[in-house]
Amino acid sequence: MNIILLGPPGAGKGTQARFLCDERDMIQLSTGDMLREAKDSGTEMGKIVADVMARGELVTDEIVIGLIREKLKGDKKGGFIFDGFPRTLAQADALGDLLAEEGETLDSVIEMQVDDNALVARITARSTCGDCGEVYNDHTKPIPADGKCSNCGGTEFKRRADDNEESLKQRLMEYYKKTSPLIGYYYAKGQLSSVDGLGEMAAVKADIAKVLDT
Repeated sequence: MNIILLGPPGAGKGTQARFLCDERDMIQLSTGDMLREAKDSGTEMGKIVADVMARGELVTDEIVIGLIREKLKGDKKGGFIFDGFPRTLAQADALGDLLAEEGETLDSVIEMQVDDNALVARITARSTCGDCGEVYNDHTKPIPADGKCSNCGGTEFKRRADDNEESLKQRLMEYYKKTSPLIGYYYAKGQLSSVDGLGEMAAVKADIAKVLDT
């Protein structure tokens, strides 16, 4: 099963992707992770990525599609979760063409719906474990009283520099301009399902499971 998780920054896509990887043996394809991995891999594609990043240029859609193509040719396990790609209609078309080329299908596109004001309040209270990436929130899931990550026992926690109200509003504006048209695109294809992204983590997880198991 191959799926796309759609939603603005901080909607919880990464957290839900981790659940799917753990429980359904799926593979999360995060653009950022793939680029970092490629840069250090020493492969031909990796050298191209390293060169582009060293020059401070943006990685092209062709490069990202090339990285995804490499992943699709490897071990598929329980299927792929596309996280952070596609971001534009052109990328959505390119991904559709690639999946068809590789004999793969896109089984579901899940939009994690959020209220902007609630989202800003949630993200400005967010911190992550520096070791394993477990996400905490000052209000809903505070860092344990002993100062240790409940997942790995790490003691280093960090906040993203751009997790402030001004930066977030800019990132949301970018999302609505470039990525939100994908909601209509996949709706028209009959592939879109929506869940409440601001519910409790377990409730969001259950809603996503319901979509995937239908």
